[in-house]
Amino acid sequence: MKSTRILGIDPGSRLTGFAILDFQGDTPSYVTSGTVKSTDGGFADRLRQIFESVGRLVEEYRPDIVAIESVFMHKNAGSALKLGHARSAALCATFAYDVDVFEYAPREIKQAVVGTGAATKEQVQHMVVSILKLDGTPAPDAADALAAALCHGNQRRVHAQLGTGNRIAGLR
Repeated sequence: MKSTRILGIDPGSRLTGFAILDFQGDTPSYVTSGTVKSTDGGFADRLRQIFESVGRLVEEYRPDIVAIESVFMHKNAGSALKLGHARSAALCATFAYDVDVFEYAPREIKQAVVGTGAATKEQVQHMVVSILKLDGTPAPDAADALAAALCHGNQRRVHAQLGTGNRIAGLR
């Protein structure tokens, strides 16, 4: 059985979480995770850092699928716009590699991993450590990216059977 490699992304304009998981059937195995820190320079410089860093990850790890958190409405419209730009920079970095891209709402990811869409970051971290049997606790943004990858890994059979899913239209 061929394994499926999933890149999970938790976008942010200053901290973007990433995670790579391999799925052999329904069994996930941890490959790597971390955080892209884009705190230097102006906003355009930070977007470039996200774009280049995600591009290097895709080049090195060659995922089959990208699972990314969708934009949710912040209390501040400006924050939501910045998040949307960061998400777009991360997505654009994957386009040259012909991968399927799926998006999931934050509540959907938390529901899939923790069992409640209102889970805290600490609860997500705890469940990710437990599910993947990690030795340490990943940073919150990396844990969110791991959760996005786990969410898609758990739902991909359903998508395949029904021909549905949260695939972003026009992306492969």
